[in-house]
Amino acid sequence: MTKAVILARVSTTKQEKEGLSLKEIQLPALRDYASSRGMAVDKEFVFSESAGYKIRKKFDEMVEYVKANDDIEAIIAYRVDRITRNFRDAVLIDELRLNCNKEIHFVYNKLVISKDTVGRDIQDWDLQVFLAKQYLNRLKEDAINSASYMLRNGLLPGKALYGYRNVTLENKRKWVVTEPFEAKVVQKMYEWYGSGCFSMLEVRKKLQEDFEIDFSKGYVDLILKNPFYCGSILYGGKEYPHNYERIIPRELFDEVQRIKAGYGKRHFKFAGLPYLYRGLIKCADCGCMITPEKKKGKYVYYHCTEYNGKHGAKWLREEELTEQFARLYKSIQIPKSVVEEITATLRKSHRDKTQFHRTMLESHQAEYRKYEARIEKMYEDKLDGSITESYYNKKREEFRAKQKEISGKIASLGIADEEYYLTSEYLLQLANRAYDLFVSSEAEEKRQLLQLTLQNLELDGKKVNFELVKPFDKVFACSSSQTWLPGQDSNLQPSG
Repeated sequence: MTKAVILARVSTTKQEKEGLSLKEIQLPALRDYASSRGMAVDKEFVFSESAGYKIRKKFDEMVEYVKANDDIEAIIAYRVDRITRNFRDAVLIDELRLNCNKEIHFVYNKLVISKDTVGRDIQDWDLQVFLAKQYLNRLKEDAINSASYMLRNGLLPGKALYGYRNVTLENKRKWVVTEPFEAKVVQKMYEWYGSGCFSMLEVRKKLQEDFEIDFSKGYVDLILKNPFYCGSILYGGKEYPHNYERIIPRELFDEVQRIKAGYGKRHFKFAGLPYLYRGLIKCADCGCMITPEKKKGKYVYYHCTEYNGKHGAKWLREEELTEQFARLYKSIQIPKSVVEEITATLRKSHRDKTQFHRTMLESHQAEYRKYEARIEKMYEDKLDGSITESYYNKKREEFRAKQKEISGKIASLGIADEEYYLTSEYLLQLANRAYDLFVSSEAEEKRQLLQLTLQNLELDGKKVNFELVKPFDKVFACSSSQTWLPGQDSNLQPSG
């Protein structure tokens, strides 16, 4: 009895549903064919994958299996295009036929080729391979044209990425929506990395701690460089604006790209590491960074790297630095009258800010609607034939770009609004309980407090020098005495 293997394949879900079903069409026909000819099926290779230039693992597995088993005499496939759509695979089949003495049976084509096949059957085989290759080329061309059409209309030609999912709307239209949990994860990843305080490895760690998600560093990088999250589809090296919900503002995406590229790297980029002041302080003598070093497995010391040459840099414990900063915040005693004055100023500022924010937001929204109306009007003109499709596509892309720019401005207003409230909250907290806030905070919050209030930190011997950030230079001017000193120099030093 002739031993044979069966090969059944579909490339797409559409083929599975439309006449080439593996379970309903191909496999029953192939098994019946083998049975009717007295063949014993040794193994079935059933798979679903593309027949492009990528190496098809299942196909190659079948070829190697047949080569390794001399007693297998035949390969049974449904049609020529089920076994090959490229000349690479045709060469492998011919090698099995000519060098390994295997028969190739095509049930649908009623074609059998072997080592001894000549004449019309070989011509039929060659023609079928050529037609299969041309069919694949047409499929690729159709896919490219379809993708181009979708991109021009702000649609995603493919599977949604992390943070989104593909859905079918009630009108049968395909759409992409956000996955709330995944979108939150993506948003936090961009916020962490965009702050400059976390490397990609530290983002991975935060994901594990906060969300119990284990992404590889490469996958983190993939998410952090995909503009889809801020409104653009990256396809063929070019960006196309899309019509789906944005997870992050464009400004945050651009900031992340600048940090990834090395531009605007903040000196506190190592905040995620277990060293409280790493990356915050420079050496007053040579300008090099003050670096932490752990001794005896538990004591953390800070000292100049001395990359520019040895100069007898002092070493001091992390606790000593913390004590200096704590003394600074404890020395702040703002009189009640000053706190009231600050509060009144903030209230007036808030009223002005609210009016400005509302005016700017309404202006941006009106401008966005203006371009949307223009696009809709042009679409009607295109349908009426008063403008060409190429002109419509050109202007539509131009107007969508304008809308993307406006969306960025609206997002910036939101960010500025949040930053205002954050700064106001910190200002009042510092005015009332700066010392308690610093002492009771976790390491990351201590760093944020220092970054909010101090700048140009330098270690001179064992003493930290600094400048106060505006407007905290005025708030902190009331220090050891309980009098408001508006003209005092902002380059204050901690006592001791």
